[in-house]
Parts: sequence; structure tokens; C-alpha cells
Amino acid sequence: MSKVIVLGAGLSGLASAALLARAGHQVTVLERHDWLGGKSRRITVAGQSMDTGPALVTFTGVWDKLLDRYDQLGKKTSKTAKEIADINFVKLNELGRYYYQDDITDLPVKKDHKWFVAWERFEKDHAPLTDPITELLTKMPTDPASLPALAKLQKRYGLRLTTSLYLKGLRWMPKELKDIIAIHTLNAGIAPSKTLALYASMTAVMATDGIKVPVGGVNEIAQSLAKLATAAGVEIKLGQEITAVSKRQIKTKTESYAADYIVSSLDPQVLRELMTGQKAKPAKHRSCSGIAIYGVLTKPLPKDTVTHSVVMPDDPEELYESLEQARLPLQTMAFVNYYKAHEIYPNDKPTVAVLLTAPADGKHYDINHPWVKNEVARISSKMGLTKPITELFEDSMVLDPEYFGSWGAPGGALYGATKPLWQSGPFHNPQYMNPLKPWLYRVGASVHPGGGIPAVLGGAMNSIAPLLKKN
Repeated sequence: MSKVIVLGAGLSGLASAALLARAGHQVTVLERHDWLGGKSRRITVAGQSMDTGPALVTFTGVWDKLLDRYDQLGKKTSKTAKEIADINFVKLNELGRYYYQDDITDLPVKKDHKWFVAWERFEKDHAPLTDPITELLTKMPTDPASLPALAKLQKRYGLRLTTSLYLKGLRWMPKELKDIIAIHTLNAGIAPSKTLALYASMTAVMATDGIKVPVGGVNEIAQSLAKLATAAGVEIKLGQEITAVSKRQIKTKTESYAADYIVSSLDPQVLRELMTGQKAKPAKHRSCSGIAIYGVLTKPLPKDTVTHSVVMPDDPEELYESLEQARLPLQTMAFVNYYKAHEIYPNDKPTVAVLLTAPADGKHYDINHPWVKNEVARISSKMGLTKPITELFEDSMVLDPEYFGSWGAPGGALYGATKPLWQSGPFHNPQYMNPLKPWLYRVGASVHPGGGIPAVLGGAMNSIAPLLKKN
């Protein structure tokens, strides 16, 4: 039986720990903070529960594959992984409502909208890629079993390798709809000119497959992974700040742990500093950060307000350029996630999260910051509100680049340093292992920068696959 130490109790760390323990390893998880889920954290505002981090779940087939993998490992037990996890997903009515310049549209685009014909064609072409993308999220790019999925994607994109180039070639599609589709690359923290064409398909795939939210909130995924891990024998230790990592040994402020293998979900820069004892130079090019405003409302929003709204900047290119240069844009892209009382969350009051895309500048922001106030006012007006939404708050909490930077990512970059084009998404050059350090495995959003929960979970499954075979 190998002794494995997992660094971090985020989604990737918990998923790795659960599978490794189920396979027979002795696993301990060390988490610096006092909560489970990492960036997917549960907070309380005015007595109401709200979850930070990812707000929606796509490609739930990856979750199903993780549960199947858990059941396949080890001996059969009285309860299946699905029964232990005990999580239910609710499908939302739409991918979102998009506000762009003078246009408003839902995705999928409705039949009476001027973009419907173009959207219908686009969705028909890309919706069949759901299964191939799911396969790539749960298999190594070098795995021969991934070749059929790769072939299907290559047939769709041809030589137009980036999101921008691919969409530019769709001459029949309105420019405004292209811009709405392209801005989804910010879910991976970078501009459409620097992401693979695969990201162009995401809106169509998500609109067809649906986006979902766990009953109780997204942090239920972290809680469910912890249940799986605990059932397999994992010891999860919170409040353990790691001070040094060396070959098969971890030190915290109070204890020292020996291990045959280490699985790290820490940002690469944080891990490098812990291993060398030297401050690493921040990466020049970083993924975006965010200014996340979580508010409890004094009254519900208008009846026609949807669960998930996306308010775009008038000039997306200016936004991409600003994020690249780590400066505030003139206008940003914002997600607005609205939940009525007793909808998804067991709350007695309506809640809202206003998530502003921001540069990874490591700075502190609050709702009174001039740029934040201006953007909140613009977003509120676009959504048809008569006053800034922050004026409807009973209470609120703000998480900013300074907060996200406390996790170690340069400037609060949500996915760490950006990678070259050929290292993005499922096609990335995996950095899960270093042949010179066979005792160290790496997981997490900064290792597999596909963006979102399925990439993190699939990346964890891919990373530890060799280690599962060692026991």
C-alpha cells in the first residue's frame, strides 16, 4: 500500500484522493483553508448560502465517468458511487440571456429572433461534438482511444485552428453572434485569438446538452467528492498551511508528512516556491481574474429575469487587449447569476452574483470602486433595472484579484499563466508529470486550463491514471 499526500482540497484534489484511496492507496489530503472546494467555496451573506467559483456545470458526462471509475476500482461495496455522492443536477431553461450592444438574445436563439436561422445551422453542425469533447476531457491526448474523437473535431475545424479564425470563416453568420460565441473563451481565461477552435463549439454543445446546477449549489460537488473520499478511507485535514515540499516529504507549520507519492493541486508557481524556497518571478502572460460580487436582495428582480445573464462589452477586442495587458478595460463581460428564494439554494431570500471579468492585477476592489460602480450601473441598465443592482442589496461580499492572488496564482489569475495555443484545452501538452520527479503528480485548473468543472475533474482522472496502476 502506497502512502499518498494530496495537496489541496479543491475539486481536483478531492477527486484524485477519492479514486486513489478507492484503488487501495493510503491517502491524506492537506488543505490550507477551513473549507472544502478550493475556489468553489460556500459563503454566507445575510444568513443566506451562496457558492463562489464556477456557477454552472457543463458536460456532466465527465461526472458520470468519474463515478463509474470509482465503482470500477477496489471491491464492490453496498453503496455505489452515485448513492454515496447523493447529488442531483437541475437543468436550466436556457444557456443564458445575452446583452450585446443594442441586441438581446437567449441561447439557444429563439425562433422569432433575427439570428435564429444562423444559430440553428451552427447548432446543428456542432451539437454532435458533445461525446467527442467528453472523451477528450477524460482521456490523455496521447491515448490511442482518443483518436476517433480527435478525428471528428479535426474534420469540423480543418486548418482554422483558433476560435477567431474558425468563426471568421463562417461568412454566413452575423458578426454579433460570432462575438457572443467567441467571448466564451474567457471561461478559460484567455482571448479567442489564443484558444483552439474547439471553444467555438462550446455554446452549441452547451445549448443542446444543457447547463446544470446541483440542488443546493455548486459546492455540493465538493461535498460529494469528500463523501466519496471519506468512504474510501481518505483522511482530510483542514487548516494545514504547507511550508515546504521536497522529495516525498511535506512540511506544514505544525507537522511533517512522509509520502511515497505527492499529488499537488496547487498553482505551479506556488508549488515551485514551496519546492525551491525561492520566490518565483510572476508569469508575463496570465489568464484573467474576476471581481465577484455576491449579494442578498431586499426583493426579487423583475419576473422575466433569467437565472443566467451575460452582459457583454460594446467592444470585445478592447476587453481582450486590456486583459492581456493586465489593465482595466473600458467595459467588461459580466455574468449575472440570479436565484429566487428556495430556487436551487435553500434560502429564504433571493440572491445574485455579479461576476465581472477583470485583469489579473492582484489589486483590491469593492462595490464603491469607480470602475466597479460604473460597470454595475451599465450592467443593471442593460438588464432593464431602474437602479444599480447593488442598491437592492441587503448585504454583500466581494472577492477580487487580491483574494484570488492569495491562492498563489500570479495577480489572481484564475487559471494561472496562459499556455501556448497548442497547450490549451483537451489538446494541451499535459504537465501532469515530470519524468525527473516520478513521485510528483499535478492536477488542477492551472494544469489543465480548459476552464470549468469538467476540465478539472477530467484532468485529475487523466493525471493520476498511471498512479492508480501502481498499487
